[in-house]
Amino acid sequence: MKPKSLQELYLEQLRDLYDAEQQIIKALPEMIEASASEDLKEGLTEHLEVTKGQVTRLQQIFTALGEKAKGEKCLGIEGVIDEGSNLIDGIDDPAVRDAAIIASAQRVEHYEIAGYGTTRTFATLLDDEGASKLLQQTLDEEREADQTLTALAEEVNVKATKGKSVAGEKSEKPRKARIA
Repeated sequence: MKPKSLQELYLEQLRDLYDAEQQIIKALPEMIEASASEDLKEGLTEHLEVTKGQVTRLQQIFTALGEKAKGEKCLGIEGVIDEGSNLIDGIDDPAVRDAAIIASAQRVEHYEIAGYGTTRTFATLLDDEGASKLLQQTLDEEREADQTLTALAEEVNVKATKGKSVAGEKSEKPRKARIA
């Protein structure tokens, strides 16, 4: 059903974000396992915990609105996650694989930044001050995650360009990973 009002669009966007976060929670452990960099593993592990808190905030918003916390299939994040998974599948060089994980994870973060920014604006326009503050908190966390990934990329990408993973060196076969 197409939204007929900004309030309905706002609810639709909240449901989209809720499902997106659920998909990300499922994908992050696979990313962590596929990562070679300990710093990347640590950053993704921390973001997994932050993401669980973001889901709790969305549940609080639904409760305040008198709505059931449920997701509406987020096809956009599903596509971004699948694209990232396909990208890193079969990359043997650990540094190159880590670079691909970071690139894919940043696409996820940018999707979330757009979604939370828009939804926060809707909350503000609809005078839902409590939700606006919660959504802004999540938006700040997503921006911070993107900055962390950028800093990690500066180190990981240099390793990938310098060939830190020497050809012929035994490397662990990458697991099939979903990117979030």
